[in-house]
Amino acid sequence: MALPWPVTELPLGRGSGADVAAAGQTGDVYRERPAGVAGAVLWTSSAPAHPRPVRVLPDGCLDLLWSSRLGLLVAGPDRTAHLSTSAPAERWVGLRLPPGVGPAVFGVPAVELRDQRVPLADLWGARAAGILADQAADAASSSPAPPRPPEADAAPGADAAAQSDAAVGRGAADAGLYDVGTLLAAVAARRLRAAGGADPLGLRVAAALATGATVAETAARAGLDQRSLLRHSRHLFGYGPKTLARILRMRRALALARAGMSLAEVAARTGYADQAHLTRDVRALAGVPPTALLTT
Repeated sequence: MALPWPVTELPLGRGSGADVAAAGQTGDVYRERPAGVAGAVLWTSSAPAHPRPVRVLPDGCLDLLWSSRLGLLVAGPDRTAHLSTSAPAERWVGLRLPPGVGPAVFGVPAVELRDQRVPLADLWGARAAGILADQAADAASSSPAPPRPPEADAAPGADAAAQSDAAVGRGAADAGLYDVGTLLAAVAARRLRAAGGADPLGLRVAAALATGATVAETAARAGLDQRSLLRHSRHLFGYGPKTLARILRMRRALALARAGMSLAEVAARTGYADQAHLTRDVRALAGVPPTALLTT
């Protein structure tokens, strides 16, 4: 989904629990919950009055997005980190679909959306997207939030009444975003059922690569030759199995590092030749070395 540090890993387009560990440093309010749709995750993000750029690492996923400023969008699978800046107080809701599931929901091969953010209307047509946009706008405004006072972002010693008003406002806004997320999940579930469900090959391939299986091993497990696996992977994930394997390995490595493991041990555990190899690969995918990701 691409810009520089210091920025916080957050989902303007997607994220994960690990990616948003430093959310408080930018003032963004981020939450996620299970969507109840094919292993998908719903996330919400509310930008502060003075938002900073947010770095989103590639993950092999497609997202259905709603923005209070931009409306309905689809975030395609990224090959490198995407950097995005929200408008002040902009609100986002995202339905992050697991790798391989997005094409069944959106009706197009993932490769056609690679490294892109496109209006949902371009995929589903103006009428269907317009109806959903109106429903999302109604859901978001069902619990309108009063303007957030500047004092709400002040130090803990700020005026207690202002802080209380801000908390009420945030709670009301959260309720609206929750309703938008429920709506997006329901629509995606209907689309997925209509398509006959997600291609089980995508789930098997992603699971194998996520555990460190080689491309050759993954192809053999799927009963495919490597050329066929490449073709299916481009359709399901937006890129070939080697790229998906690199992305999933990076995310596995960062998760271990965030849990306290040294980078040298992480490199050994996740199949890198050494720590230098790990650093080069993370920099190529994320735009910064792992130490920068781990200190934000």
